[in-house]
Amino acid sequence: MGSWLRVQWPLLTLLVSAALSACAGAPVQEMSNARQAIKAARDAGAEQVAPDTLREAQVLLESAEANLRRGAYKHARRDAVAARGKASEALDAARASGQDHVR
Repeated sequence: MGSWLRVQWPLLTLLVSAALSACAGAPVQEMSNARQAIKAARDAGAEQVAPDTLREAQVLLESAEANLRRGAYKHARRDAVAARGKASEALDAARASGQDHVR
């Protein structure tokens, strides 16, 4: 190992550890995105047009919240992203049906 690397090794280790910790952190943005997408779908009238899809989004969000409370951030992130996807499907259905009630 070169002398530069020997001197810098502790710093490099710290930086890599910090970067990995940031990746494993709580999925705050994903949770917010899912909540906003569900609200947008509801506001657009998806409860009348795509109730099952909207319900799936809500169930996924609830699962994400439970995982977040347990500290299972990877699973929380996965469920939050899936909830946002389902909410987007419900929103698209509401818009396609002409039920978009933007409030």
